Amino acid sequence: MNDHVPQSVTRLVAQIACRCGTKHSRWAEVFENTFCDTLTTTIRREGDGSTFLITGDIPAMWLRDSTAQMRPYLVLAQESQEISDLIAGLVKRQFFCISIDPYANAFNETANGEAWDKDDETDFTSPWVWERKYETDSLCYPIQLAWLLYANTGRVDQFNAGFMKGVERILGVLRTEQNHANSPYFFTRESDLPTESLTYGGRGTPTGRTGMTWSGFRPSDDACTYHYLVPSNMFASVVLGYIERIFAEPGPLGPGSRAADRAGVTREQATRIGRDAHELNQDITEGIRKYGTTCNDAGEAVYAYETDGLGHASIMDDANVPSLMAAPYLGFCTADDPLYLSTRATLLSAANPYYYEGRYAKGIGSSHTPEGYVWPIALAIQGLTSNDIEEKERLLDVLTSTDDGTDQIHESINPEDPGQFTRKWFSWANMMFCELVLDYFGMRVKR
Repeated sequence: MNDHVPQSVTRLVAQIACRCGTKHSRWAEVFENTFCDTLTTTIRREGDGSTFLITGDIPAMWLRDSTAQMRPYLVLAQESQEISDLIAGLVKRQFFCISIDPYANAFNETANGEAWDKDDETDFTSPWVWERKYETDSLCYPIQLAWLLYANTGRVDQFNAGFMKGVERILGVLRTEQNHANSPYFFTRESDLPTESLTYGGRGTPTGRTGMTWSGFRPSDDACTYHYLVPSNMFASVVLGYIERIFAEPGPLGPGSRAADRAGVTREQATRIGRDAHELNQDITEGIRKYGTTCNDAGEAVYAYETDGLGHASIMDDANVPSLMAAPYLGFCTADDPLYLSTRATLLSAANPYYYEGRYAKGIGSSHTPEGYVWPIALAIQGLTSNDIEEKERLLDVLTSTDDGTDQIHESINPEDPGQFTRKWFSWANMMFCELVLDYFGMRVKR
């Protein structure tokens, strides 16, 4: 899309290479390729100042992936206006997408009618929508990115009228989906894969009210088994806290602030939105506390991956973020929280049906890829949520020794033979690796 690499990026790449030295020269090689690759191959600046990112080998933009693709650049956003503008442009584009359809997960660059597949949802068809799998995290990531840009730079122009209207739509959807029986959303698709469509006529399996909010699909784009996806509710809790802070005094859209005046946000609106976010957050956190835990085989309390409020819960994790492993990374809890630690130990064991071990790697995989394949994204999250510097180092060594010499981080790998992998070009995985490298050297995104 372009071959321009900002000077701030060139300087950071050189700094990382210096810090890696000869001991970790392989880290530096892969970091240089992947950190620059997202900028030069996936980004397009639009005429309206917005930023469109493809996910890699698919020509659409996922709300989730695009945030994760840009997140590591936040460490440069304070010093680089160019990087800051790219991120602000992405926030603008994401909230434009939400204004089109808050239930969609992926969008086209133009209203060209392209789609992953033609689904049985003719009442909801938009030529902007690439795919309409409702995933709670798709509404969380754009809020997270807008907040992180503010937290790392003090920038506030991303909190505009489009953001305000988008937040109101997001709050409405999250509230509606506390009782999915009242929702207009359904999804069916002709496919041999059961994870590609929702059961019960596209409405999903039954649920009882818990206070949590419903999700049709996991961040893997696979259908939920039980539709209260606990890690997505954790993420929703975190971003609802961001909304409270954004619309409170002295937040960027707090009553009477300059940004609020520019966005046309009245005192009454700011107060109402902050109150609504607070009340919804209370519902969700109480729902997680009451319904979002279960017991492992040893009788220890752990977080469930999914539950339905009707007595069913799953002990597992999926590689895609939000995941249970990612709870501290998202900001839901600390990395030394006892309940998190017992959950983490369970997930990194045979108790998790998607935990795999091989000669070259061991970690969490996904129903989305072949059985037995480990996801580099999960390895990066494992490192980013560890307080053990040696564990981070070990995981970075695994990531750079299993790329099959491509200098790219793949979607998933066969831990017995890293030459077998899925998706040679996957920008989200590339940038998760980069974030772990930055974290290892103490360069962290402020929350």
